[in-house]
Amino acid sequence: MRRGSSPWVHRDRSSLATRILVLQVLSVLLVVLGGWGFAAREAAESARTEAVARARATVLTMALDPSLVEAVEGPDPAAALAEPVEKLRATNDVDFLVVMSPEGVRYTHPDPAQVGRLFRGTIDGARAGRTTTEDYTGTLGRSVRVVTPVHGADGTVVALVSAGVQLDAISDRVHESLLELALLAAGALALGTVSAWLIARHVRRQTYGLGHLGLARLQSYHDALLHSVRAGLVLVSGDRRVVLCNDEARRLLGIPDVGPGDPVCDLPLDPALGELLGSGRECDGELHAAGGHTLVVTQVPARTGGVDLGWVTTLRDRTDLVRITGELDSLRGFSESLRARSHEADNRLHTVVALVELGEYDQAVAFATAALGNAQELVDSVTGAVTEPPLAALLLGKAAAGEERGVTLRLETGSLLPSTGIDPIDLVVVLGNLLDNAIDAAGDGEPPRWVRVRSTVADDELVLEVADSGPGMSPEVARQAFVRGWTTKEPCPDDDRPQGRGLGLALVASAVRRLGGSVVVERDVGARFVVRLPLPAGAAAGAPAGAGEKGEP
Repeated sequence: MRRGSSPWVHRDRSSLATRILVLQVLSVLLVVLGGWGFAAREAAESARTEAVARARATVLTMALDPSLVEAVEGPDPAAALAEPVEKLRATNDVDFLVVMSPEGVRYTHPDPAQVGRLFRGTIDGARAGRTTTEDYTGTLGRSVRVVTPVHGADGTVVALVSAGVQLDAISDRVHESLLELALLAAGALALGTVSAWLIARHVRRQTYGLGHLGLARLQSYHDALLHSVRAGLVLVSGDRRVVLCNDEARRLLGIPDVGPGDPVCDLPLDPALGELLGSGRECDGELHAAGGHTLVVTQVPARTGGVDLGWVTTLRDRTDLVRITGELDSLRGFSESLRARSHEADNRLHTVVALVELGEYDQAVAFATAALGNAQELVDSVTGAVTEPPLAALLLGKAAAGEERGVTLRLETGSLLPSTGIDPIDLVVVLGNLLDNAIDAAGDGEPPRWVRVRSTVADDELVLEVADSGPGMSPEVARQAFVRGWTTKEPCPDDDRPQGRGLGLALVASAVRRLGGSVVVERDVGARFVVRLPLPAGAAAGAPAGAGEKGEP
């Protein structure tokens, strides 16, 4: 997207970056001004406190000097104290340092004309023996001053000492500090403004100059797009938490309550699919069973600027395709079986003709009727017990396929499969995959090789049983048999199954769960799979009486 090419750029009065710049500059200005005001107040208080401390230290130190007592008790205190007191005042950086009698008559003063006059200020506290501090307007102007008593050898107050700093001098020092603080505040404001401008510039590049309304509209369209596509989308962060799961993904996975922040490991998914979503492994077109669906899963990492953000998983529903393909596979097997039987019938017909030509009439009749009886027995048992044509075709096709591999498929006595209200395509998926698995297992076993099918309707449920003469399954193998991708077969390049191997029993388990039933593996001569499917409401009432009773079909 080029800057200015978005339809939202010109609709907002200002871009998000400009708003951020203005807000940051105002924030920096308020902080700087507030800090400057606070610092100014602190500077004024600090300057006054420092001046009082300096004056207090000066008078207290001077009051303890024995030479001061000697001078004030001498014949001419003013002459004795004038020079040393002035030096001490200049050294301690106070504006005045006055020594006076207990009555307040000055012995010293920065202005010699004030010597001998009364001190301006409050001295009652000092005369009572206390050190006092006050603001007062004297001969030098308004000042903050400290007054303390000077005690003689007998403990009586023989003099008073006062030192002070003019408030104008304190203000001058505060003004100097404020100027320095103002320079610092201006520097901070300039630095903050430049930083805000750089941040705004970066934001403007990242948002393509969009304003807040444009970004809100863009986010709304983006969210609507992700939730309206017909493919499931799951976005997972690097810490294996869900960032986004659109509506189609929730439907396909059967997890309507998943939300942003949910750990992938806590989602109720098929183990193989959960492992894939949690691992971040790249894949393209893997088949998985989840939520009653057969899914084609593609997963790719999400990176920006060389940084791994997580991964994106795309889910496409292939359930209908796999189910229809399974039905077509059954019909194709039945068609191939018919062609094989036609070829076999030709051979038998030639044999009968040859026997007739040789005059072996009795053998010709016996050969023809025996072959016809074996074929017709299976057809009669299937058509008599199975009402749904797709299921009858499936059984006859699988019987022919098993016969080519030396496996005999038989429908057990007492079996009955009427119209139950269950979708025949679902039954084709369940029964077809169980038969494929059983024929494979029996074909790998020792003779006699057989597969037996039993179907009954009882207690408002359809029970399908498929047993084989194969090696059977241990409990550990039985637990893994319904996991997507699990198989005991080596990869075969000639295998033209659209879903590959390792998915048949997973599809059985998925279909059974979707229909609300159960499937278990029991140990017989080989393995026996028992599927129980609840009949739809009203279907049990329409089932033939004695559907579960034993008897010849």
